[in-house]
Amino acid sequence: MKEENENEEVRNDDQGTERAIKGMYEDWFLDYASYVILERAVPNIEDGLKPVQRRILHAMKEIDDGRYNKVANIIGATMQYHPHGDASIGDAIVNLGQKELLIDTQGNWGDFRTGDSAAAPRYIEARLTKFALEVGFNKQTTEWQKSYDGRKNEPVTLPIKFPLLLAQGVEGIAVGLSTRIMPHNFNELLKASIDILKGKKSDIKPDFPTGGMADFSDYNGGARGGRIRIRARIEERDKKTIIITEIPYGQTTTSVIDSIIKANDKGKIKIKKVVDNTAKDLEIEVYLAPGVSADKTIDALYAFTNCEVSISPNACVIVDQKPMFMDVNEILRLNTQRTVDLLEQELKIKKHELEEKWHFSSLEKIFIEERIYRDIEEAETWEEVLGNIDKGLEPHKKKLKRAVTEEDIVKLTEIRIKRISKYDAFKADELLKGIEADLDQVNHDLEHLVDYAIAWFKSLLDKYGKGRERLTEERTFDSIQAAVVAATNEKLYVNYDEGFVGTGLRKDTYICDCSDIDDIIVFQRNGNYVVSKVSDKAFFGKDIIHVDVWRKGDERMVYNCIYSDSASGKTFAKRFNVKSITRDKPYNVGKNDKDTKVQYFTANANGEAEVVTIYLHGLAKARKKIFDFDFADLAIKGRSSQGNTVSKYRLRKVDLKEKGQSTIGGRDIYYEPAIGRLNVDGRGELLGSFQTDDHILVIYQNGEYELTDHELTNHYDVNQVYYIGKYNPKSVITCIHLDGKQKTEYVKRFQIETSTIGKRFLFINEGRTSKLLYATLAAKPRIQLITKNDKKEKTEEVIHLDEFIDVKGWKSTGNKLTYETFVKFVELPAEDVDEEELEDDEDEMDEIEETPTDDPSDSGDEKPSTQKEVAQKDPPKLSSEDKKIFTSGDQLNLL
Repeated sequence: MKEENENEEVRNDDQGTERAIKGMYEDWFLDYASYVILERAVPNIEDGLKPVQRRILHAMKEIDDGRYNKVANIIGATMQYHPHGDASIGDAIVNLGQKELLIDTQGNWGDFRTGDSAAAPRYIEARLTKFALEVGFNKQTTEWQKSYDGRKNEPVTLPIKFPLLLAQGVEGIAVGLSTRIMPHNFNELLKASIDILKGKKSDIKPDFPTGGMADFSDYNGGARGGRIRIRARIEERDKKTIIITEIPYGQTTTSVIDSIIKANDKGKIKIKKVVDNTAKDLEIEVYLAPGVSADKTIDALYAFTNCEVSISPNACVIVDQKPMFMDVNEILRLNTQRTVDLLEQELKIKKHELEEKWHFSSLEKIFIEERIYRDIEEAETWEEVLGNIDKGLEPHKKKLKRAVTEEDIVKLTEIRIKRISKYDAFKADELLKGIEADLDQVNHDLEHLVDYAIAWFKSLLDKYGKGRERLTEERTFDSIQAAVVAATNEKLYVNYDEGFVGTGLRKDTYICDCSDIDDIIVFQRNGNYVVSKVSDKAFFGKDIIHVDVWRKGDERMVYNCIYSDSASGKTFAKRFNVKSITRDKPYNVGKNDKDTKVQYFTANANGEAEVVTIYLHGLAKARKKIFDFDFADLAIKGRSSQGNTVSKYRLRKVDLKEKGQSTIGGRDIYYEPAIGRLNVDGRGELLGSFQTDDHILVIYQNGEYELTDHELTNHYDVNQVYYIGKYNPKSVITCIHLDGKQKTEYVKRFQIETSTIGKRFLFINEGRTSKLLYATLAAKPRIQLITKNDKKEKTEEVIHLDEFIDVKGWKSTGNKLTYETFVKFVELPAEDVDEEELEDDEDEMDEIEETPTDDPSDSGDEKPSTQKEVAQKDPPKLSSEDKKIFTSGDQLNLL
């Protein structure tokens, strides 16, 4: 019994200890979580700083004398306020210094672009910037608290009169929550604050110090659930080299290069080498493997490397000692209001100081001019001195703005005799007038506080905005399909007899090149088909009739099929797409694999429809046992459709009679100027309907043209493209260009004579100052030419460029635009062209022999023909309609 009681006591004691530990854990964990959130990881909404950053800036202000201080000394000064190690303080100082906003640095502070660390604290120096001193400190408006050991006073928050939190950005991981606020552009924040004060809505977007391009479509104001896609800026130097000049935020050149090498090792891209040439400017050179497309490699870099990253912002800040989630526009509104409140406090403090200064200056004026100081000569006690002065001031107290205190009288007794003897009444009156003027201005600013705050933000913009232009370009990205841009690092083989497909069957039938992330589609004689991932070797079943790489959503790939259904005895024909499908799930072109037998099958990449000859069995009762069947008569339907009946009799065989044309027409291709990409989704400008063999003509601003295919992976530099459209071999390009050597403007008209795809050709004269002024594909273009003669008299004439010069070779210089002094020209709307006349002109054009490039007329030295000379001597007059067009600013393009 005694042992049972002892065991009972032990159990009760264990339960009590468990409850005590549980209670301690709940309390301590909550205390720890609150401490980490409030004192370490999350910034305060009022000044946008974490505690360690605030203490660093306060310590730097305390030791500031205008000169640089060793960072080691700054760390030591900060440790008086910060209860943690010197390493965390040093890292925080370097982080602030690299943002180049609050701290003026000297020495090796590392490079956030390359990931290089800063030198040791004893070797680098820092001081506060002029901007930090102006917007960040004011002892009179600062709320103070005791430091962790009670020896020093430190600010609760700094009186920052600027949206610092959004300018610098911040990242922090606390207990149970995290914060991630992107950096924003300095100038845009100030302008947005001004808009808020004017009652407008703000919509700010991040701006990253690493530059690059960003898609903010899903930014969601920086709140939880948003997403930013950031891409490196990649340019094509030549067909063998591409360069990366800007990288995504949060990445370094080392991390980007490592990801490129890793993608190359996995076979996702094909490159020869990567070289980091980063110095003052960032530059990573990527050398391509022979035969690799630069455009496709750029897309592959975005798809498989850190050249594109996705960031999820999560704006969390401390408001009234509590963490709160909000978007960046609300943060900016609160920061702007905080700035207004601080400016109001400063104005009120200044007003009080001016009032006190006016009060004492008035007392001093009365005290000296009324000779009240003489009343204290006979006084024997201190109280009598104060009483005599107060009595002497009594008649003049009505002139003052507040009551006279004993402290005021004491200050009057401290005025020296030297000052009284040299007192200047005029200067005293001027001083009072100046104080009153300042008071009037302060009162005006307080009454118009919003205008005063707007002026404050504008002054910051004027003083510090230069050199802080936006670095990150805002764009809308298109989605890149990884399977399309992946390098073809594998070869696909098939064993038709045994039913195996894979990249390891090197002794069997070769199908095509592919990548290791592609999907393949396999059709069998029994009508079954399946989509599966590329693998080394996979079994799909015997009697394979077709294997190829499968692209999801491909509407132009059409399968033409004739199959027999043994259950009904009929033969069906169908044309179908396989746009979406469940991977590794078998499907059938008919009802099932037991009753279905494929008699004829083709895969057509552009929807072609052939004509076949069908032979019925000899025992069939049909009158016509041999007849033709045209697949063009069938509509393209879904993969589950049964198809149309070809015959109710048994077939003997099906032969191809005639290859067909595409029945789905051309593919409408659009060009999106904002990103320089092609698409088929209707975004941007319609270039035209393209068949397989059609091409795109691109004219560049530097005077080059290029023919390209219409692959959706093509890139076009939006800053260089002058014209882009569907190429018509019969089109004539009319251009005006400046010959840099002769300083002369020439007109030329030519047709594209080259056939090389993907190569640029310069069609204006070479020269550093040579440039393209104007180009058009209009049949009858017109310009208004303005020139000066020797007497500096301006003349105007309308020139029909199609009549000014004949079509010549693309290498020709052309004819001089004018022999007078060229001023400028204005493009006029082209004349309408009669279709019959255009057809006649095209027939004549086909009969014209090619103009030799060494024709003397191409040198540009001779004068135009007699007909052109007459036109120049007697220029046509502008009609009223032409003059109307000329003066209509919205229809003219001044070059």
